Amino acid sequence: MAALQAVHVCDVPNLDQVPENAALALCYSHFRAGVNGEETCKCKIPKFLVMGHRGSGMNMLQSSDPRMKSIKENSLLSFNEAAKFPIDFVEFDVQVTKDDYPVIYHDNFILHEQNGAIVENRVTELTLAEFLSHGPQKVPGTVGQPLFRRLKDGRIFEWKVEKDAPFCTLEEAFQNVDRSLGFNIELKFDDLVVYTEEELSRMLKAILKVVFEHAKGRGVVFSSFQPDAARLIRKLQSTYPVYFLTNGGSEIYTDVRRNSLDEAIKLCLDNGLQGIVSEVKAVFRNPGAVARIKESKLSLITYGQLNNVPEVVYMQYLMGIEGVIVDLVKEISETISDVTRVEEGEEDSLYGDDGKMQAKAKPQFSSDELSFLMKLIPELMVQP
Repeated sequence: MAALQAVHVCDVPNLDQVPENAALALCYSHFRAGVNGEETCKCKIPKFLVMGHRGSGMNMLQSSDPRMKSIKENSLLSFNEAAKFPIDFVEFDVQVTKDDYPVIYHDNFILHEQNGAIVENRVTELTLAEFLSHGPQKVPGTVGQPLFRRLKDGRIFEWKVEKDAPFCTLEEAFQNVDRSLGFNIELKFDDLVVYTEEELSRMLKAILKVVFEHAKGRGVVFSSFQPDAARLIRKLQSTYPVYFLTNGGSEIYTDVRRNSLDEAIKLCLDNGLQGIVSEVKAVFRNPGAVARIKESKLSLITYGQLNNVPEVVYMQYLMGIEGVIVDLVKEISETISDVTRVEEGEEDSLYGDDGKMQAKAKPQFSSDELSFLMKLIPELMVQP
């Protein structure tokens, strides 16, 4: 395959399904304003985003890949590590403690060992001090409670990573993370809990208080899988964009608003949200939804493990998708930088001293390689 003549993807004639405006995906623009005709949100971003998942990548304790156990996820250390690469945002999960402090943590429960047994506590039922007593401590000589993590399949692992770090609050993130990074704040709620509007409002107002006091011009996006949380955060403020998170029907919920991309579009249009963050497999299974989302003047960003494959990310760029949330921040950010360098006005760097154009303006695929890629993506989608 290496002997085949390489061509740009955009030169392959059988890609007539690629939107004509795909090349415009690198223009700088405001977040879409939604359907209410309101002034656009003030955060200006490049149209194709790379966001670091839980900082520089989530922790997969069961993985054999050392990159997935390198740095403690959702920590100041992980966020600032991500800032070393050409990315735009970090995505992280925010919950509110019993005493109304927004903290950054993904799982609904926190596990530690006590007297030889594993003890589970719901994060939202702990005080801030109780939450921070787990794991590495900020005060030298202080030992926190050893951390464990329960996987979806029920297995429990001790939470060991190469570079560990203490838990942090949302306020600490605003104060200590490189200001070049925007924050995609996922409003985290338990799928198995039915929340009243009063409960949701109390937690969302606690988060908004910190954001308004400490953002100071930093780019902020809100997102949530919880439809009413997304609706309410939009109702409570119009300064920052709100995106609805969905797995697009990969799992079925009693709340039908969560069960398809079309339901996600409807929720956004009904409530003036700015866009959708979808599991990437749902987009490849239903590529026609991309056009419907754009026709609805909504933005589309994706998440999922397939986004750690550079070729998959590049296909999304061609489809006009506006950003990706990734774990392998270094690899994917470098790939996107190579793709977008020309369109972002760095043409001069492509020429040597002799005036001749140098290679590596865009990824190169032969027609056979491209055909293989188009067949590979559906196969990847069926992997667990």
